[in-house]
Amino acid sequence: MGIFGNAFTGWHLIAILLIVVLLFGAPKLPALARSIATSMKIFKTEIKTDKDETDKAQAETPVVYTEEPPAVNVTPQAQSVPTDSGTTTPKQ
Repeated sequence: MGIFGNAFTGWHLIAILLIVVLLFGAPKLPALARSIATSMKIFKTEIKTDKDETDKAQAETPVVYTEEPPAVNVTPQAQSVPTDSGTTTPKQ
């Protein structure tokens, strides 16, 4: 299956080509094809140039290392333990 599934068959493509020939005329088709080919070459060149510039910029970008924040030392607080006399004393 193609992009359009079963929407286009061989007869559809022949009809489209016939319409293109009638609209542009047979003598203009080679010039049209050259123009499209030139445009595609320019487009591909620009894409490649842009990709090369992006790769170069990424290679030149320095990697910044940040220091990790100091570890927080948490000491547990003294817990209260009930005694027989009803008062609490800190547990150590």
